[in-house]
Amino acid sequence: MTVVVKLGGSVITRKSEPETVDEAALDRASDAIAEALDSSAVGRLIVVHGGGSFGHHHANEFGVSTTEGRHDVEAVAAIHGAMCALNESVVRWLRARGVPAVPVHPFSLAHRDRTGALSLPSGSVSTLLCEGFVPVVHGDLVAHESAGVTVLSGDELVVELADAVGAERVGLCSSVPGVLDESDAVIERIDSFEAVANVVGGSDATDVSGGMAGKVRTLLDLERPATIFDLDGLESFLRGESVGTTVD
Repeated sequence: MTVVVKLGGSVITRKSEPETVDEAALDRASDAIAEALDSSAVGRLIVVHGGGSFGHHHANEFGVSTTEGRHDVEAVAAIHGAMCALNESVVRWLRARGVPAVPVHPFSLAHRDRTGALSLPSGSVSTLLCEGFVPVVHGDLVAHESAGVTVLSGDELVVELADAVGAERVGLCSSVPGVLDESDAVIERIDSFEAVANVVGGSDATDVSGGMAGKVRTLLDLERPATIFDLDGLESFLRGESVGTTVD
């Protein structure tokens, strides 16, 4: 079974503290992933992670988002450099537990055309999977025709990669146990954005990729169901159990 799981930036970093890893949370996430691979609950695995206090902090400073671009080499150095630093930490944490994790940097692979349509060659990720590695991909910058560089969110990467490799299961580990209604109860299933438009909003910290609203919109484009859950639900998701909110 091929699984794509995203570790949200708000989960693995202290999002209000620039470039700070939440070591306890990354410990828990890495332990859960290692256990799932050791127990064969998961066969092939792609890990995607968000930017949290690394990429989002710098992207906000330079005014770069998924729609607003910059022709500024300093912005590229700061944002991409921060994301590579976070990626190196995630890979190191996973490898310390025996996970054959390897880094994949989208800035070197992907581009957008004038309309914003994304082209993300997936051959390297697919080959790494087949060769027994766990690709660790991250939200990043992307070359954008007529816009310089814009943000490529981890959520968009999840959709692109899950479809490309034919993943059977897709999960997003967030800072909340699912999409919450007006009473803060988890909504079990979402099949249209309009059904939850009144309850989803932006992130509670700096987020240039759309918060929960952007997450739901993006996942509705996926060719298979995806699940949103929190760190407490990660082990259960990896075991194949039902958790959080299903977006279908």
